[in-house]
Amino acid sequence: MCQLEILLLSNFYVNLDAMSVIERLKAVRNTLDVSQKVFAKSVFTSTSHYTLIEIGKRTIKDSFIDSVCKIYNVNKGWLLTGKGKMFDAEPPDARLEELISIFKRLNGHFQGYILDQVRHLDSIQKNENKIKK
Repeated sequence: MCQLEILLLSNFYVNLDAMSVIERLKAVRNTLDVSQKVFAKSVFTSTSHYTLIEIGKRTIKDSFIDSVCKIYNVNKGWLLTGKGKMFDAEPPDARLEELISIFKRLNGHFQGYILDQVRHLDSIQKNENKIKK
């Protein structure tokens, strides 16, 4: 097939070369090094729905494309056509985003405990770095 052709039809992308967008979605997820489960949750869809998107069994809504682009700084033009750079800006660190999300759900006591542990680990790492120098 020639160039990717996409029509916007009542908020759904009808893609004549659907595997191209799907493959680029997979490339984004793999570049970010996140599982389908984490990726799906971050863009507000179920793991099963996202899995069906990746295997071409679900139509990709415009709102889904917009969520992926907004949350992960993905270049929408690249995602839809393959032209340009994958990211508009540095992609977020998925592990850090997950940590922040979990941290926010914890009560104040556990948040304090986590902060103490992180400070302690930071101190250990600084000492190890000094020894290596």
